[in-house]
Amino acid sequence: MNAYADTGFICSVHAPDANTGRAIAWLRKNRDPLPFTGLHRLEFRNALRLRVFRKEITAVQRELSIQAMLSDLAAGVFAHADPRWADVLSEAERLSAGHSELIGTRSLDILHVAGALVLGSEQFVTFDTRQATLARAAGLRVPEMDGNGS
Repeated sequence: MNAYADTGFICSVHAPDANTGRAIAWLRKNRDPLPFTGLHRLEFRNALRLRVFRKEITAVQRELSIQAMLSDLAAGVFAHADPRWADVLSEAERLSAGHSELIGTRSLDILHVAGALVLGSEQFVTFDTRQATLARAAGLRVPEMDGNGS
């Protein structure tokens, strides 16, 4: 798996938002499956639950988004990946120590970049400009996605 997408990108694919069009366009060009880890699963489902809480979507829409994700997993658009989490946490600490004070990255963002590195990904897909900055600093290629700066 050459590319790794953060959960925000995955949410944009499966739960319409301002970035959905760009996410789907990128995904259509990418032919390799994107890794989907336990961290993605938790963060994706929780993001959808928060959208229900905020009344941005309904519980039915949440379930449809989850089913769409499961369909993409079955179709090979995404592939289950299980990095060695001790290695991910070690890499995340290294990235945090070297970059957080300069970039302002959040823990989950760091974990995703570390996960991409541990899985041997060469490219990192995100709409988050700080996370993209960290991924580039870690040696990953990041396609221009016109991030939101969060």
